[in-house]
Amino acid sequence: MHLMKVDPRALKENPDRSRQTKSTPQADALLLATIKAVGIVQPPVVVPQTDGGNGYIIDRGHRRVKQAIAAGLEEIEVLVDEAANDNGAMRSMVENIAREQLNPVDQWRAIERLVALGWTEEAIGVALALPVRQIKKLRLLANVVPAMLDHMAKGDMPTEKQLRTIAAASLEEQREVWKKHKPSKADPQVAWYSVTNGLEKTRMYAKDASFDDELAKAYGIAWVEDLFASADEDSRYTTDVEAFLGAQQEWMSNHLPKRGAIVEADTWGRAKLPPKAERVYGKPGKSDHTAMFVDREGKVQTVHYRMPEPKKAKGKAGPAGGAAGDDSIVASKPRPDVTRRGIEMVGDFRTDALHEALARAPIEDDMLLALLVLAFAGRNISIASGAGGDVYGYARMDRHAARLVGSKGKLEFDRETLQQAARGVLIDVLSCRENRTDSGIVARLAGDAIGADGFLPNMGTDEFLSCLSRAALEASCRDTSVLPRQKVKDTRAALVEHFKEERFVHPSALFAPDTTKLASWLAKHEASEDDDFGVGTRAVRNRTLRANGA
Repeated sequence: MHLMKVDPRALKENPDRSRQTKSTPQADALLLATIKAVGIVQPPVVVPQTDGGNGYIIDRGHRRVKQAIAAGLEEIEVLVDEAANDNGAMRSMVENIAREQLNPVDQWRAIERLVALGWTEEAIGVALALPVRQIKKLRLLANVVPAMLDHMAKGDMPTEKQLRTIAAASLEEQREVWKKHKPSKADPQVAWYSVTNGLEKTRMYAKDASFDDELAKAYGIAWVEDLFASADEDSRYTTDVEAFLGAQQEWMSNHLPKRGAIVEADTWGRAKLPPKAERVYGKPGKSDHTAMFVDREGKVQTVHYRMPEPKKAKGKAGPAGGAAGDDSIVASKPRPDVTRRGIEMVGDFRTDALHEALARAPIEDDMLLALLVLAFAGRNISIASGAGGDVYGYARMDRHAARLVGSKGKLEFDRETLQQAARGVLIDVLSCRENRTDSGIVARLAGDAIGADGFLPNMGTDEFLSCLSRAALEASCRDTSVLPRQKVKDTRAALVEHFKEERFVHPSALFAPDTTKLASWLAKHEASEDDDFGVGTRAVRNRTLRANGA
């Protein structure tokens, strides 16, 4: 490379230069003023013509040559370099990127020229120190109609997400949308959100699919990679929504569990359960049902529910137990702090926490005996005597009793076996659920005695908080950094976000029973002095009161 003086008007422009987008008038004026004041600081680089001519082609420095001519310079110094076999395409691009970043359209055009000259995407990435994924992204601009691309080259670029939507659409769809939203002289800026809204298509992602590749192939699903997504995630998607949902439905049919059913999603994306079905929010029992459905994002979701027992027919009565036909004034009631659905969720939460505490929490032998007495006083327990009666729960009680019988048909057990059997009986007997299995206040006493509050789940979820009234929801903001919002849904959303990092238990879910109700229950069931079992009953009562700090 050597230095020489030439007439700037004799130099020819390189048609393969990387920067084809015109610079701004302000930038040109600044460069012209600099050349008039101090001349050209960095000489342009030129190469000999390769088409048989005797002149020189500008390799780098087109703007400097142009502004030198505008400044009226008769001669300028240039550096003469050897001609490259790619007409300087790679060299020009590297220099422009190092000096001032090319806009995406110019980068794409330069990359396409290099690919046409035999460069691979990997080689371009190494030479430019760019990830191959970025090269692939830029090459997506090849899917943009020329008219839209020319406007982008002027500097009015959409966001990456918008560009992804545009490039994914067909050229015909792009032309139709561009006719409606192309810029005018009065408004030269494009409303890219309007363009993308016109081209937006629903995407179903492979990461949300429960079915495998074989079923996808059977439904003709061809995955497309989203090159604008993060490199560490599965970004494959399809716009064939009907085929995607069909494959999800078939997968659910093939994997439907016993006592399972496929249901639809409602307006809010939740499962439409059968009439009178009760949603199970804790651990499902053996007799519970499973509902599978596809949510609004196309994901397969599973919920559990139980059906109520048939109720026996009762005598006809009017409102509140009065005779049918009685006139009564119905006053509107304010919304309770916790809705019926919320109370049902609390019942499930309590039961699961109580069972987990009974299985894992340290319990002294005396307490186990007291708990057994409490358990068999539950409202959900029926004991069959010689006179007959209900045999509900016998199978499970027999299972626990069998653990205490040895090989010779006699009671034979160690302390650990007895403790496990006692815990199993308690788990099968005690329940806080809002149905016929509710043990009543005794389950609350048992849970409070063994610290089952510590086993309650995080209730700071949208599903539970939506069961609270405004007053109860705002009360839940106490002792937190969350301030009540004007809209209830905004307050709830803020609490859900806050309780992602910590556990929240609503006071209504705690096990300790109301003192007034407990006193009423004790007064009702307290044994008299003449009762044969009075001493034992009072002992259990006193032990229970001590456990509760009374």
